[in-house]
Amino acid sequence: MSPHLILRVVSKLLIPLIVIFGLYVQFHGDFGPGGGFQAGVIIAVAVILYALIFGMDEARRAVPPGAVRYGAALGVLIYAGVGVAPLFMNGAGEPLNFLDYDALHPDQGHHTGQHYGILLVELGVLTTVASVMLAIFYAFAGRVPDIPDEEW
Repeated sequence: MSPHLILRVVSKLLIPLIVIFGLYVQFHGDFGPGGGFQAGVIIAVAVILYALIFGMDEARRAVPPGAVRYGAALGVLIYAGVGVAPLFMNGAGEPLNFLDYDALHPDQGHHTGQHYGILLVELGVLTTVASVMLAIFYAFAGRVPDIPDEEW
């Protein structure tokens, strides 16, 4: 029997719950505490926990470093795209501002555009933060130690 069997079984149960909690924090961040940054860290922690228990090779197979690099860039593009889009969606002739979410859904009686804008911006932050946290973890966990374990 492997000494890590209990860790592996419990982590296979906990990691999906951690990701679901991260998504909960993401989608309820505009109504209370939380949002993209916190959700990104929580989702990155789920992958880091996976790496600590199953090894770096398995984690890199589950979330490849290339996907992490593209995720960081994609999150910034989502954030910037949501900010710049209102500048080009000026239908009424009045100047709009960067991150003016009302242009995303032109229903004047409701704040639907605000809701869409906040969710999209927070999605960009989530993607960037989770990717950057994983990139930092991969960089530090994958480096070769300066002193061999025998010399400690």
